[in-house]
Amino acid sequence: MSTHPLLAELVRLVRPPSQVANAHGDWAEVEASLGVKLPADYRAMVETYGRGEFFDNIGLYTPFGKNNPMRLKSDMSKYFGELRDSSPEDFPYPLFPEPGGLLAWGGTGDARELCWLTKGSPEAWPIVIWSCEDSEYEEYEPGVANFVEGWCSGRIVSELLPNDAIHLPPWFDPYRHLKYVDVKLSEGSRPYLERLRILQEALAPTAPRNSYEADDGDRQDTFVTTETGWNLTYETLYGHQIRIAFPPADNERARLAVLGAAKAMGCEVLSEWPDPNEAEEEEEEEEEEEEREETDE
Repeated sequence: MSTHPLLAELVRLVRPPSQVANAHGDWAEVEASLGVKLPADYRAMVETYGRGEFFDNIGLYTPFGKNNPMRLKSDMSKYFGELRDSSPEDFPYPLFPEPGGLLAWGGTGDARELCWLTKGSPEAWPIVIWSCEDSEYEEYEPGVANFVEGWCSGRIVSELLPNDAIHLPPWFDPYRHLKYVDVKLSEGSRPYLERLRILQEALAPTAPRNSYEADDGDRQDTFVTTETGWNLTYETLYGHQIRIAFPPADNERARLAVLGAAKAMGCEVLSEWPDPNEAEEEEEEEEEEEEREETDE
């Protein structure tokens, strides 16, 4: 694991994954293509965490992987040039590869780009959060690892990037090939929170992710099984259901665990668990593609 001093605090706070995705490749080739040297802490972060998300919010872009949808954006002017041409007043910063331009190293699902302002030495590049939809910006001191550690710990508070899960232990979810199953349920006689408790105990040990309660009382609670790494959502917000994501090899184990938990919750299962054979060929093709990706890197 990297010993870069700016990464040490982040690693202590947020446990890196045992397996990383799109994390390794030819840095010299990447930097030659960009025309700039990248900060050392970012390189260490990519190699330590790889492609994935902190707190289900900050996605770390990496420069590796042929079909990587979270790739380092090497030409910001290509992505946003037409928008800038129509509304230049919304773009106070130049866009990379323009000199001193914004270069995105991360992003969120709600149109926030996390950028370097590439002026001066790479180790001194300020961090800029850019809200693309409303053209608002925040600037922070240099260091990707310093910013992510500060945001995850609550030391850095951003109006453009609020951390709604700050009360929970921080986590990083690496990219993995997962199978998704929605299990529709009857209401049952027990109250929601008791059903949630039974579900979490059946799948223990678990760690909480997020909870949301609507004005009408409908809820959505997400958590992860810490030993198997399954991601689960239990909710009434979009119908009464358990949604689970797991590695395809865990299909039978996940099926037995979730259906057993539903029975203990006093709920009837209203949907069929998908036949794994129906998706087997598609999953094999995806795995072969991922293997080719690694070879290309």
